[in-house]
Amino acid sequence: MAEEIKSLDELNAVVEGTEAAVVTETLAPREPVRDTLGRSYATGKRKDAVARVWIKPGSGKVTVNGKEMDKYFARPVLQMILRQPFQVAGVENEFDVMATVKGGGLSGQAGAVKHGISKALQLYEPSLRGALKAAGFLTRDSRVVERKKYGKAKARKSFQFSKR
Repeated sequence: MAEEIKSLDELNAVVEGTEAAVVTETLAPREPVRDTLGRSYATGKRKDAVARVWIKPGSGKVTVNGKEMDKYFARPVLQMILRQPFQVAGVENEFDVMATVKGGGLSGQAGAVKHGISKALQLYEPSLRGALKAAGFLTRDSRVVERKKYGKAKARKSFQFSKR
């Protein structure tokens, strides 16, 4: 049976002891997650696009669906989106990326690859998690296209009103 607590000081000591134990358990350092080939894998999503992303140490080469990044994402804005996680983490040209993307359009696919790169980076090197989380790259952007409603021309647009 548990010991009886007779004073407020004893109660505070017991409570502080349990809190200290809880804090040490929750602050255990994260372990890197890597496969046998030294890669980290993550899935990124944006709108209807889903990206499977593998990263490994290398020269900064990015391959999307078997093509170079500048061939697959021809617009400079989309290439910039893919480079953002590396710039925020301060590890530009240190990792090779191999990604496969399905669904959505090019903009959604670029966002999905960015999300996947961010998640894979923090799995590969847990110390980068703070910078990536502060930039908001680990949060899935849940905005999707609103569905069309019956009695409407589009999701919210009404048919033209006719007085007669």
